[in-house]
Amino acid sequence: MTASKPERLGEVDEAAAAAVASEFEGEIREFVRRDVSFRRRTRAESGSEAVEHVASLVQRVAGASMDDIERVIGELQAMRDMLRNEGERVQREIAGYASLSQAANASMKLISDSLAQWKPGALQLRQDAS
Repeated sequence: MTASKPERLGEVDEAAAAAVASEFEGEIREFVRRDVSFRRRTRAESGSEAVEHVASLVQRVAGASMDDIERVIGELQAMRDMLRNEGERVQREIAGYASLSQAANASMKLISDSLAQWKPGALQLRQDAS
């Protein structure tokens, strides 16, 4: 069972990477289309402007990825806190049940000792009555 979890996580990571790559490629295609049409309109565009366009595109793609990563980190931290709180609650419940079990055991011993003391006396009364 533990061997299948990493495989599934790897598949999820690969799928996420493929989705990001596909989005990035789409952005690049769109950038090239806009760039070509822009170059047709203005033949005098310099190389530094093209670099700025690429830098802007990379920043937008990286920004979306960073937002997703930060969101996932936040969700994981919330899950960790919830699991920690639940673990502490379960420990308290177990300690309560153990204490209750010990009290019940002590009560049962006290009752059985009391009954053991009465039993010989009850037999003596029957013999005297007969």
